Amino acid sequence: MDFETIRYGEEGGLGVIALNRPEKLNAVNAAMIDELHRALDLAEASEAVRAILLHGEGRAFSAGFDLEGGDWSSEDSARRELQHDFDIILRFWNSPKVTVAAVHGYCLGSACEIAVACDLAVAAEGTRFGWPEVKFGSGIVALMLPWITGAKAAKELLLLGDDRISAARAEALGLVNRVVPDGEHLEAGSLLARSVAANDPTAVKLTKQAINRAYEAMGFSEGLKEALALDVLAETIETEESREFDALAAEQGHKAAIAWRRRKYGLE
Repeated sequence: MDFETIRYGEEGGLGVIALNRPEKLNAVNAAMIDELHRALDLAEASEAVRAILLHGEGRAFSAGFDLEGGDWSSEDSARRELQHDFDIILRFWNSPKVTVAAVHGYCLGSACEIAVACDLAVAAEGTRFGWPEVKFGSGIVALMLPWITGAKAAKELLLLGDDRISAARAEALGLVNRVVPDGEHLEAGSLLARSVAANDPTAVKLTKQAINRAYEAMGFSEGLKEALALDVLAETIETEESREFDALAAEQGHKAAIAWRRRKYGLE
C-alpha cells in the first residue's frame, strides 16, 4: 500500500513502521494517524508478522501531535479531535501483537504517550523526553503515565511540563526498557522485537493479554476515559490568562508566550 507520512514493511517476522515526516520532526497529523491505523491493520492481519517495530526517520522519533490543523471551535469538535488522537495511542497498547518503540532525538508530548503505550521501548542515550502540554494550556490525551511511573513521578513530569527529560531518567522511571548509544536504537529495537518474535506466538499473545487484563481489573480503561474528558475541558475552557497567552502566541510565537508566563513568577 502507498503511504505519504509513514513507511511500512515486513521483514524477519517483524512489521516495521517508520514515521516519515522528518521535515516536521515526525509530528503526528491526521493523515499520519489514518496511515498508522492502516499499517497496524496490515501487521495484525499478517501471519508472517510476530511483532511490530515503530521508529522515526530523520532527527527525531516524533515531536508529538501536530499543532496545526484540526477543528477546535467547540467542545464537541475538540472531543472528536482528541478521541482520534486517543484511539491511535491505544492501538499500540491493545494490539494483539507485541509493539516495540525505538526512539531517538525528541520524543515529546503525545509521541511519549505512543512510546509508553508500546509494550517495549529502547532509546538512544541522547533522546529527550517530555510532556510540555501544560505550558500551552493543554491536557494529556492518554493519561497512561501514572500507571507506569506512579503518582509522584507522573505529577512531576506532567505538572512541570519539562521537555528535557534524559533517556537515563526515562529508563529509571520505567518509560523505556533499555538505553543504547546514539545511532544504535533501531538495531537494538529490532533485536528486542525479533527476540519476542522467536518465542511461541500463542504464549506471547496470551501473556500480553493477561498483563493488559490485570490493568483492566484495576480500572485502566475507565481511568483513561475520565482523563480524556478532562483534557477536552483543558482544550476548550477560556480564561483571561489563556486569552492573553493565546494573543501573545499568535503575535510573537509560543516561546514568547511561555516566557511571558514564566516571568510573572520570577522564572525568566
